[in-house]
Amino acid sequence: MESVNNTAVSGDAAAAKATLRHAKTLKLHTGNLVNRSRLKKKCPSSPGEELQDCIRATLTDWFATTQLPSEGGLSDTVDCCIPEATEAIKPEERDELKVSVKLFLCESDQSSIPEALEMACQTLAVSQLDSVIIAPRGLPEGEVQTLAHLQPAWEELEALVRSQKIAAIGTSDLDKDLLEQLYKWSQVKPSSNQVNLASCCVMPPDLTAFAKDFDIQLLTHSDPKELMSAATFQEAVQESTKELDVADWRLEWVLRYSIIVKSRGIIKAKGYLVNARKASP
Repeated sequence: MESVNNTAVSGDAAAAKATLRHAKTLKLHTGNLVNRSRLKKKCPSSPGEELQDCIRATLTDWFATTQLPSEGGLSDTVDCCIPEATEAIKPEERDELKVSVKLFLCESDQSSIPEALEMACQTLAVSQLDSVIIAPRGLPEGEVQTLAHLQPAWEELEALVRSQKIAAIGTSDLDKDLLEQLYKWSQVKPSSNQVNLASCCVMPPDLTAFAKDFDIQLLTHSDPKELMSAATFQEAVQESTKELDVADWRLEWVLRYSIIVKSRGIIKAKGYLVNARKASP
């Protein structure tokens, strides 16, 4: 069944609960956090806390405006967004803006990558993303990330570069050896690599030298290894939906975007897209 946007001028919690109970997929867009006054008043201590606050606030607002569809029945896919909080890019502005994305994968399945990036393009009204950084799913304790772990996701990104959906692709938290392996193997080379300053207060000299030699930009970030656990996601949904049972919902991916005015270096918009799926009975 096709996705529908179940937002309206007024609604009630019963309609929202009925919609979510029926749904198999939840697509959530926080809207532009730069403009959402309720969220701007808070200063989250971490990216994970920011995401949790955003999910709670978006679901709370959506619950207050949801109505049961007048015809066609309930949809298998729920688009949870607040229309007035979105930030679509006008065609005449596009050349002045840089659209950057970081995609956090919460499942081992890589097939959702094109869907996530297409959702970002549609939400922001652009045909191409300027930069995409991939953050693979965290590995179980004791496992070390290898090139074999990275290859499936990278192949998906390469295909999107060839189809001109993405201009540049980057990585996150790769040491010099793994970055070099990816560079030698890949057809579309990484343009950037993010380094977490929590685990590395100074850039490793071997990584810096390799990046300089092969024109790879080194960036810093403060994201945790796991941006949001399944339990934390369920807790955020539960707090917003009250009596609704959310134990069978799992988080598939989280996409964080930022829109930067190139000439001034300021953030015009930022937000999150979240995709969750109900486990099969």
